[in-house]
Amino acid sequence: MRVVNHPILGEDPKKRKITIYIDNKPVEAMEGDTIASALWANGIKACRYTPKNQEPRGIFCCIGRCNDCIMTVDGIPNIRSCITPVKDGMRIKTQKGNGTWEELK
Repeated sequence: MRVVNHPILGEDPKKRKITIYIDNKPVEAMEGDTIASALWANGIKACRYTPKNQEPRGIFCCIGRCNDCIMTVDGIPNIRSCITPVKDGMRIKTQKGNGTWEELK
């Protein structure tokens, strides 16, 4: 879901569509999106699962102050998805627990 005509900010300017990969699945995003906003626009709510009980967590503060939206991005764990802009071809994984560094292939 995207707001395309905001009552105060006006019409959303046309942006270029790009492709990011969430858990190895291609997902459409718009240039200028954050990872979290691209996830929400595609109906994906969970960014990570807690270490102890494997409970899903999504966006909470949306300003980069908490750790609820951390994900593994291009092999680097614990990236805050609410403040990280998408890039074409970016590889993002739902983080399990504390996350681990990964070697990209």
